[in-house]
Amino acid sequence: MRGIVLTLIALFFFASMDTTIKYLAESYNIPLIVAIRYIVNTLFIVAIFAPRQGKTLIKTQRTGLVLIRAASLTIMSLLVGFALKVMPVAEMIAISFLSPLLVALLARPLLGETIGFLGWLATLVGFTGVMFIAQPGNGLATSGIMLMLLAVIVNTFYQLLSRLLAASETTLALLFYASFFGALVFGLTLPWAWYGMKPSHLQLVLFISTGITGGIGHYLFTAAYRYAPATVIAPITYFQLLWAGLFGWLVFNHVPSSWSILGMILVIASGFIMMLKTRQPVPSKAA
Repeated sequence: MRGIVLTLIALFFFASMDTTIKYLAESYNIPLIVAIRYIVNTLFIVAIFAPRQGKTLIKTQRTGLVLIRAASLTIMSLLVGFALKVMPVAEMIAISFLSPLLVALLARPLLGETIGFLGWLATLVGFTGVMFIAQPGNGLATSGIMLMLLAVIVNTFYQLLSRLLAASETTLALLFYASFFGALVFGLTLPWAWYGMKPSHLQLVLFISTGITGGIGHYLFTAAYRYAPATVIAPITYFQLLWAGLFGWLVFNHVPSSWSILGMILVIASGFIMMLKTRQPVPSKAA
């Protein structure tokens, strides 16, 4: 239950960040937005945790896998950013939730986790809800759909690596390397990405907020894997649709269709089914 609660809070921050990026993308280029997000995120982590954690912040056991995970997040951020330029937030997130299904399917052979009947049921119900939301004929840009399908593949590896590394790495180290890698890669593009009109005070605050909300979200999401397996967390991430739908309505006046509302109801149902699964007693080896 603690892992589920941490995931739900992290999803709120993720939806906030995605909405802000889409708003800024109407006036600025994606590499610039993502660069500032990761640079602010890294400075935020160092300022808050470095004085107390010291070398622990950069200490890792499996450095190679940690860097691969960081690279996965960096690539996914770029793909999602470009997709947000041509797609509504809710529809973008709906397509991204193909990833939890892949995580649930791969968690058993790769991580040795048990899915069970309720786990399969929750995943399939949630997947059906996503399909109602992202149904063909909704006028979604083909380029955005292709970008999100690539992001789904990358996100699947990111989530599986998060679960795998949670056993050997600290949450802060995983967070720091993911942020620092993105700041380094996108920071190198700033000489070419830094163009356009001067941001207003509000836009400057929004630029900075992407790094803070993204950092908090990824910290909580990574910490959640210490309290719940990937097969539990994966379907719970469908709840991000609720935040995305709310922010899309408040900021962009985007009202979901009746099919989208039905899909969101199914998504919520999948989360409750997975919660029931977590309440079941684990059978003993003797049994």
